Amino acid sequence: MKYFLLLCLSYLYLNANGHIFVYHRFGDSKHESTNTSIKELEQQFDYLKKNNYEVVALSKMIDKLNKKENIPDNWVAFTIDDAYKSFYHNGLDIFKKYNYPFTLFVYVEATDKKYGDFMNWEEIKEASKYGEIELHSYSHKQLVKLSDEEIYYDTKKSFDIFEKEMGFKPKGYSYPYGEYDDRVKNIIKKFDFKYIANQNNGSINENSDIFDLNRVALVGKVNLKEKLKYKTLEVDWIEPQFYPKNGILTKVSAEVNPEIKNAKLFISTYGWQDIKVKNGIIDIKLDKKLNLNRNRVAISTDYYTISNKLLIK
Repeated sequence: MKYFLLLCLSYLYLNANGHIFVYHRFGDSKHESTNTSIKELEQQFDYLKKNNYEVVALSKMIDKLNKKENIPDNWVAFTIDDAYKSFYHNGLDIFKKYNYPFTLFVYVEATDKKYGDFMNWEEIKEASKYGEIELHSYSHKQLVKLSDEEIYYDTKKSFDIFEKEMGFKPKGYSYPYGEYDDRVKNIIKKFDFKYIANQNNGSINENSDIFDLNRVALVGKVNLKEKLKYKTLEVDWIEPQFYPKNGILTKVSAEVNPEIKNAKLFISTYGWQDIKVKNGIIDIKLDKKLNLNRNRVAISTDYYTISNKLLIK
């Protein structure tokens, strides 16, 4: 197993860890759960400047990953999902003011059909002068609930419309709602994207899966200093891989660096519990009813060094 090759490395800190953050709306008080106020946005940007963080284009991180080079600890990349009008009218000027690059992931149906709360293609083209534009599906449906054919069709439709309107092929993709599993991931990969982004707490280092990039959400009232503490725990998940048919989680099995002796396990609605690790193996028997449609199972050493598994009903 690959983690036995990591014996010489500290399990708390595998190489350097950069961070990718994701926003949705800006200065839109009608939708607080997905909104970032302009005051808070500027406070976050000021914090990064004062503490010597370098905001880089996501493509710059991708180049490092492709070369298997360390991602510097002070590197931060910003992404924005959906292409809401509030980004164009409220957020974009702040990014321009600080000269911070960004990657905007377009919900194609909303833009193409001119839904009222979303940017149109001309506004997206204007924004492309200051950041990168990529793909966020056509219909913004929960992909795990679609058939293979529906996932493929949705992605192809969005890809073709995007290329027609923008004049180039998208290089990156972000999952709607951050929801995915291996089946979804393997279908999306067929479109030769350079990278795929999720919405899980964690960081980016040279060992990151380029088709499963962690992005930390910055919505509502957040503590950026705390979010920057996240590091990626290297975990080979064995069980669970999918939402159990009966809705009962009976086992968590995984392989980690054998230097780890104690860890913590998180299950949505149940919180954290301490677990033992033996020779790099986590093997926990459970009887937990999963209470949500979207459940997170996580393994951590200190709440911040973390690996996540999503189980979608």
